[in-house]
Amino acid sequence: MPEILRGKDIAPARGKLGVLMPGIGAVASTLLTGLFSARRGLARPVGSLTQMGKIRLGKRTDRRFELIKDLLGLADLSDMVFGGWDCFPDSAYQAARKAKVLTPEHIEAVREELEAIEPMPAVFDRKFVQNLDGRHVKKGGTKMDLAEMLMKDIAAFRTRHRTSRLVMCWTASTEAYRETRQVHASVKDFEAGLKTSSPDISPSQIYAYAALKMGIPYINGAPHITTDCPAFLELAGENRVPVCGKDFKTGQTLMKTILAPGFAARLLGISGWFSTNILGNRDGEVLDNPESFRSKEISKLGVLDTILRPDLYPELYGDFYHKVKINYYPPRGDNKESWDNIDIYGWMDYPMQVKVNFLCRDSILAAPVVLDLILFTDLAARANMGGIQEWLSFYFKSPMVREGLYAENDLFVQRSKLLNTLRYLMREELIHHTGLDYYYDLEETRPSPRPVTASRRSSKTSKR
Repeated sequence: MPEILRGKDIAPARGKLGVLMPGIGAVASTLLTGLFSARRGLARPVGSLTQMGKIRLGKRTDRRFELIKDLLGLADLSDMVFGGWDCFPDSAYQAARKAKVLTPEHIEAVREELEAIEPMPAVFDRKFVQNLDGRHVKKGGTKMDLAEMLMKDIAAFRTRHRTSRLVMCWTASTEAYRETRQVHASVKDFEAGLKTSSPDISPSQIYAYAALKMGIPYINGAPHITTDCPAFLELAGENRVPVCGKDFKTGQTLMKTILAPGFAARLLGISGWFSTNILGNRDGEVLDNPESFRSKEISKLGVLDTILRPDLYPELYGDFYHKVKINYYPPRGDNKESWDNIDIYGWMDYPMQVKVNFLCRDSILAAPVVLDLILFTDLAARANMGGIQEWLSFYFKSPMVREGLYAENDLFVQRSKLLNTLRYLMREELIHHTGLDYYYDLEETRPSPRPVTASRRSSKTSKR
């Protein structure tokens, strides 16, 4: 198995980082407007760990905190170039104006940069997104033809912008729910399916195939199945390419992964958790279709089980009722509103309630998530970290994990996993927060004596 590169061995972020996004809609145009504004000093990248976050190194008494972007040598915003595809021909500027996430003043301030990003014709199949009727689309004899067209687009983008590295991130709509089939069992099966235009192959899977085939990391920002199937994991492994997903964790589910760990930590029982939303943007329109909503529903419902662990605490969480609804309501636009009613119980089974009304802006929360994922996935590629990037589960509703593992959905476990991965990559001590060594003289406890290898010596854990 190839070794992860660490410290000074990680390839530097030299040259331009190309970012390719299937879907130039509300999320992508909001990201681009904010990023171009930040470049000019017109706005702050609030919510972005890669731009504003600091990481603690060493003991608390050392008082060592460094900006993550400086410690890791992440790609600079000024070195990023963007392109993408969409089933509508609108430029990023037109998409931003239509989405109405941001004020006209913010959009006009970077109009020139936004207008320069015009989407290439998309791979589109209305069977997978029934509530949209895109006409800015590719035509091909087979799905393999479409994949090859995408690879030509990617090669042309790379040449035109003289990029040294590329990352692809799905920022388009949620596709209809489909289970994996035989066509997803191996690369050989998938390529045969492309050549025969298997109806079980979705547009997102064609994009992912094109990216991984060309050695480009792929990020799945939606809940449908893409790289989380054997064929793509095989391809990612063969080419040593990072993949991560799925479904950006932004509004209501973000709140769930903040609140549920608190209930579980204090062993407060839950009898029911009812969640509903109203949303009026293109995402809401797509999710108004039952098949597309099913993809989202599975993603949103799954987060609580691995936090509450009803298998370990059946008397507290074994029978709790969990319901999720999303309602398309055009007047609200991108300003999603969610309501949660949580019925809990405590000492002697006395009932209590928690009610949450979150008036959020979906794309405002998603934009920094997309930026962080792009920069961290590029870091993973430069560190020779191929395959599933579970350490990025912090950003997803339904994190990808290796077969046989359950996903960690507790936001605070995910954050610890992310920060300790960054420490490991930079050969810093890991932090587990016991703190006993500040109060007691502790003897070093070790497993049975055995030779200590260089790799074991370099990843010690701090007792803090």
